[in-house]
Amino acid sequence: MVKQLVVNTPGQGLHEITREVESLVREAKLSEGLCTIFVRHTSASLVIQENADPLAKRDLERWIARLVPEGDPFYTHDTEGPDDMPAHVKSALTATSLSIPIVGRSLALGAWQGIYLWEHRRRGGRRELVLHIGT
Repeated sequence: MVKQLVVNTPGQGLHEITREVESLVREAKLSEGLCTIFVRHTSASLVIQENADPLAKRDLERWIARLVPEGDPFYTHDTEGPDDMPAHVKSALTATSLSIPIVGRSLALGAWQGIYLWEHRRRGGRRELVLHIGT
């Protein structure tokens, strides 16, 4: 089963999508299998991260901003602004797809794990994800 999930992001940062993905997995009615998620953009990424303490999310956002700063004179690709090339680098350093086992009709995530779409552009936007849910 292939599904599309559209996420509208308000701007940079980690945006949790666990509930939306779980809902699509439940629709598939598989007792076991695999859910693969792919983001169709070069300036956003996917991560599984802690979803209990919002400070972890904030620290990750601050860490990547420090690791790949905007406005670095080293970048020449800035067609869409100072966050253009840094967004591509951040996406390259993280992941554009995730695979999560399905066990007992649910995602086999740990107690404090959540699925996040990581928006790397300041303006945010409409992000498309493709999910393959199967055995």
